[in-house]
Amino acid sequence: MKEYTHRVFPNERDLYGSNDLRLVECAFTGKEDGESALKESKNLELVRCNMALRYPLWHCEGVRLSDCCMEETCRAPIWYSKNLVIENCKLFGIKALRECESVKISGGSIVSPEFGWRSRDISIEDCKIEGEYPFFEARNLLLSRVSLTGKYSFQYVENMTIDSCNFATKDAFWHTKNVTVRNSVISGEYLGWYSENLTFENCKISGTQPLCYCKGLRLINCELDGADFAFEYSQVEADLCGSLISVKNPLSGFITADRIDEILLTADSKYPCNCKITVRNA
Repeated sequence: MKEYTHRVFPNERDLYGSNDLRLVECAFTGKEDGESALKESKNLELVRCNMALRYPLWHCEGVRLSDCCMEETCRAPIWYSKNLVIENCKLFGIKALRECESVKISGGSIVSPEFGWRSRDISIEDCKIEGEYPFFEARNLLLSRVSLTGKYSFQYVENMTIDSCNFATKDAFWHTKNVTVRNSVISGEYLGWYSENLTFENCKISGTQPLCYCKGLRLINCELDGADFAFEYSQVEADLCGSLISVKNPLSGFITADRIDEILLTADSKYPCNCKITVRNA
């Protein structure tokens, strides 16, 4: 591989279309409007590099980033690329990863309002993520030991497994399909509305009005803290520990909990309630 060390690349498309290239402690910065530095390149390795200019890795294939930093000015840094390995990196640019395929991320941190949109086959572990609207319409995700702070997380996501994570996010999991969350802590408002085949196992879930209008919803050995008006018009199978403030108009299935302060059944003919509700300590 051709190697550059301690070089600065300030110009537009400085390394456009490069193949078999290794960059060590290089910088993409300067006064020039140096966008698209590595566009349409293949087989790249970047080690301890700093990127401050826009669109550096578009339409790339076979990229490994190790201990790199993408500054906030590095807008939309990785788009339309595939076969990526990102290790112990810091990604700060808006829209940091979009419409990418086969991405493995480990370690590091990500601060990006629209991270991961419409990407697929993504694995993330031991990483901290902050984003207002992460993973919109993403497919085939595996998240392990991830700390996420967001607002509208995982909307329209399909086929995702989450294990040992901690999420603080509002309106998460809306319109998701085929998602399993295990051994995790999830806090937020209006979680999981309109989801299909959403499963929680050994999780602690907190927030108002969770898990409404769901199909194929399952909760196994989970705790719901501060949950009011839960499960409205949902098809649910829930085995819960602890207590709920209120359950409202679940459609079908069963709900078992240690305590439910209030059960509200006001459904009409359009939404008949045929759910079995059992309180262990009644």
